[in-house]
Amino acid sequence: MDVLKLADAIIEGKRLKRGEDLSFFMDCDLMELTEGADRIRKAFVGDHVDLCSIINGRSGRCPEDCKYCAQSAHNHTGCEVYDFLPKEKIVDACRMNENEGVHRFSIVTAGRVLNGAEFQQALDAYRTMHQECGIELCASHGFVSAEQLHQLHEAGVTSYHHNIETSRRFFPEICTTHTFEQKLETLKMVKAEGMYVCSGGIIGMGENFEDRIDMALILQEYEADSIPINALMPIPGTPLEKQPSLSEEEILRTIAMFRYINPKADIRLAAGRALMTNDGEKAFASGASATITGNMLTTAASATIRKDREMLTAMGRTV
Repeated sequence: MDVLKLADAIIEGKRLKRGEDLSFFMDCDLMELTEGADRIRKAFVGDHVDLCSIINGRSGRCPEDCKYCAQSAHNHTGCEVYDFLPKEKIVDACRMNENEGVHRFSIVTAGRVLNGAEFQQALDAYRTMHQECGIELCASHGFVSAEQLHQLHEAGVTSYHHNIETSRRFFPEICTTHTFEQKLETLKMVKAEGMYVCSGGIIGMGENFEDRIDMALILQEYEADSIPINALMPIPGTPLEKQPSLSEEEILRTIAMFRYINPKADIRLAAGRALMTNDGEKAFASGASATITGNMLTTAASATIRKDREMLTAMGRTV
């Protein structure tokens, strides 16, 4: 497979679909693959890099048994535990991120769903941020209902984040307390509400490359607008604590593959940037067009907002 010719064909309108032989992604020349992915990125997304940041609005005691997660009550990680944060703390963080040039700000909460009084607290925080800040707002609160999505939308939230995590085949190896289909139903509701769909997953949990291709195809089929790609950073106390870290080359190959299959989406770097040179500089030349910046959800981020802006500006990208 001539992946550079394929990149040009994708720019001209070709789309890779389920049922095609996509095994070439596993062993084609990496330099050519990343070059082609960067061509596709430039053609469809341009040089702008979308920066988003998150605040952990409620931490710990999650009843779901996701094997990678520090906040699962099934795991023993000693993570910080607290109820929904005061509105003032969230709004202050939003203002700081806006002042630093971040484009999108999200409250992320541990747990299967956010409801009751805490959901009302979240709505109040979103309304205040929408009124007082100029930054785009995202939410990540698990398995919300269609009515809750509508309420979030009315409060000023334009994007909803809900990762599918991995392939349909591999998902039961990672989580048993909810199903892959439940995740897909949530994506359908987000799209039906007319919100920006942010959904991706984690690589390096023991899945094979075919699983990653399947994840990319599913996200294409569900029209994800933003695809965060996390490289597993094994956390002590989780079942994946001894999982070996991915090489930079494998991460770059995966990012490039996602760009070929999802040419118009924002391919967003998330956790695991520390596994790559200069916090992922090569990834931005391999198809990535967005990143989470600042403090991450459950692990310390080495990349600060200002460092990211400086790096991307030096690469000729606009932030």
